[in-house]
Amino acid sequence: MNKNFLAMTLLLFFLVAGCQPSHEQKDTLRVATFNTALYRDEHGVLKKDLQTGSDEQIQIIARIIQHIRPDVLALQEFDYDPRGDYLKLFKKNYLEKSWNGSQPIEYRYAMAFPSNTGLPTSFDFNNDGTKHSPEDAYGYGEYPGQYAFAILSKYPLDTSAMRTFQKFLWKDMPSAVLPLKKDSSSYYSEKELEAFRLSSKNHVDLPVQINGKAVHMLIAHPTPPVFDGEENRNGKRNHDEIRLFADYISGEKKAEYLYDDEGNYGGLDTTKPFVIMGDMNADPERGETYRNPIMQLLENPQVNQKAATGKWVPSHRSKEEGKELHTTSVFDMRIDYVLPSDDFKVKNSGVFWPKEPDSLYQLTKGEKGSDHRMVWMDVQLKQP
Repeated sequence: MNKNFLAMTLLLFFLVAGCQPSHEQKDTLRVATFNTALYRDEHGVLKKDLQTGSDEQIQIIARIIQHIRPDVLALQEFDYDPRGDYLKLFKKNYLEKSWNGSQPIEYRYAMAFPSNTGLPTSFDFNNDGTKHSPEDAYGYGEYPGQYAFAILSKYPLDTSAMRTFQKFLWKDMPSAVLPLKKDSSSYYSEKELEAFRLSSKNHVDLPVQINGKAVHMLIAHPTPPVFDGEENRNGKRNHDEIRLFADYISGEKKAEYLYDDEGNYGGLDTTKPFVIMGDMNADPERGETYRNPIMQLLENPQVNQKAATGKWVPSHRSKEEGKELHTTSVFDMRIDYVLPSDDFKVKNSGVFWPKEPDSLYQLTKGEKGSDHRMVWMDVQLKQP
C-alpha cells in the first residue's frame, strides 16, 4: 500500500472520529489543579450559566484551561450534579469553543464527585442553637453539592478501582485532633461524633490509565482552617483531612484504620504511582493553620521532594520584584498543590499568573475568573 495513502487514511480516520491520535507515544504527562470558583449562591444557577455559553467568568476559566492544556485536570469548587450534566455543558459550551482566538480543547473522560457540602444533618454542629445552617451540614454549604470537585482527563478513568472516603468518620482516625471546649470536654457530643464525617467534601483515589500504567489521582479539598471559634474546629479538621492522604500514601501500617465508602480498609500500595491534587487550604509558611498541616505531605518520603519543596515547586514571576513566587491565590498563600509520587521525574511546572503587559493578563486580573490560579506540572514516570 502507498505510504502517503496510508497516512492520509489514518489522518482522515482521526478527523472523522472527532478525536486526537493516541497518547501512546507521549512520555510526559501534564497534570494540573484549579480552584475554578464555579459555584453559585443558589442551587441550579450554575447550570443556567453553563447552558448559555456566554457567562464571562466561565469563559475566562475555559480560556485558562485551553491555554495550559493539562492532560489530567482536577477542578475544585465546581458544583456537583449526580448526572454529570454540568461537566457536559462546561465541555460543550465552553471548553470546546474558541474564545478570542483560543484553541478549543476536548476531554473524552470526565467525572464529578459527590460532596459532603450542603448535605443536611439533624445536628447543631456549630452550637448556634439551630440545626439548619450551612455549618450544620456534613461540610459547609448552602445546598448539596456546592463547592464540590471533579476531574477532566484525556486518558481513561478506571472507575471500577476508584476509592472514596466521603463517609469516613473523624472519630475513627487514631489520635484525631478533635476540637475541645474550654473545660477540655469534647466540642461535639457523642451522638454528633457518631455522625461527623472527616472530609468536608470528599477524598478520592481515582486511577487513570496512562500508556498501560495506572496512576492514582488523589483529589481533596480540605476545609479552610478559619471561620470558627477558640475550639478551632475547622483548623483541626483541615489538619486531619490533610493527614488522611498523608497516611493513605505512607504504607499499610499507617493506613490500616482507613475504610472507604465500600467498607474496604487500608491505604495505597507504596509501589503505586500517584499524584495528589487539590486546594489544601494550607500554606507551609503563613496562615491560621493548626500545626502546619501541609508539611505532612510536603515532607512525606513518598512524595517527590523536588516538586514539594525543591527545584520544581510551581511558581510564577513577580513583576514588581522580579523573582519567583510560589503563591497560588489572591490570598498571597501557596494553598493549591500538585504533588507527584517519587515514581515520577518532574520536567516542568508553573502557576498560571501572567502579569502586564502579557496579553493574557486580563485572565488573572483580580477575581474576574477565580481567586485561585491554576497549578500545573509536567511529569514523566521513571524507568524501572
